[in-house]
Amino acid sequence: MIKAVIVMNTQGKPRLTKFYDSKDSRLVYKHYATLYFVFVYDSAENELAMLDLIQVFVETLDKCFKNVCELDIVFNYGKLHTIIDEIIFGGQVLETNSAEVIRAVEEISRLEASSTTNSFVPKSVSTWRR
Repeated sequence: MIKAVIVMNTQGKPRLTKFYDSKDSRLVYKHYATLYFVFVYDSAENELAMLDLIQVFVETLDKCFKNVCELDIVFNYGKLHTIIDEIIFGGQVLETNSAEVIRAVEEISRLEASSTTNSFVPKSVSTWRR
């Protein structure tokens, strides 16, 4: 089970954190350019699998943001949480294919955009008739 995902800059300032609950903890991290990606997990997970999952996460971010950087993480935290929720849900790995993750994230974004433009509530209550 994955317990946490943390992305930090080179100064050690957290840029993305997502925690799941559990007791025993292990930690694995990978450094890419100006960011550290840290996964906290329990003994049921394999360290090499976690390193591979970090790679999948970073590749997905790179595809979504065209070479992800710290500013992408700071200003697009909602999209990052959507991405991580497509990869990991409730501490369990759901998807490791970055193309599938991107497809799902784009679909969610499309649905969110269409739901904000189509409102079933009239703009004015006075337009309602009995």
